Amino acid sequence: MTATDVDPSTEVEGVSDKSEKKSGPNKLVLVGGLVAVLLVVGGAGAWFTGMLGGSGAPTEEKVAVAPVFYDLPDFLSNLSGPPPQRYLKMRVSLQLENQEASKIVDQQLPRVLDGFQTYLRQLRPEDLKGSAAMMRLKEELLRRLNLAIQPPVVKDILFKEIIVQ
Repeated sequence: MTATDVDPSTEVEGVSDKSEKKSGPNKLVLVGGLVAVLLVVGGAGAWFTGMLGGSGAPTEEKVAVAPVFYDLPDFLSNLSGPPPQRYLKMRVSLQLENQEASKIVDQQLPRVLDGFQTYLRQLRPEDLKGSAAMMRLKEELLRRLNLAIQPPVVKDILFKEIIVQ
């Protein structure tokens, strides 16, 4: 057989058939490896979150504890500003961490009342207008509570009544 007798199309087809057969299994191995990696990563994530019954990271079980409230005495304070004189009357309740915290608040009550009164006396009637002003008042009173009572045992301040006259 001479070089002229060889059909060039069969040679090219033979080469192309071999390359298709080689790339087919390579793609299959690549896809299979990718699926395996995804399964491993997904399984590890599920194990850590406890979806498959694995303990994963230790979690604390939170026991529902009834909130403890402490009523402060009523506040009556004159506000600063030009005449006529304006007054603020306020009733507040504190949400405490636990029942033992009420004893700590009892012991530190004079400091708490002093911190509240000195802050309230410097307020102007304009400082108490709107819901944003009430949130600022709540945050400032909570900050003063946490300064007066160490370690901090108050979770929140709840307004029962606020009257500006």
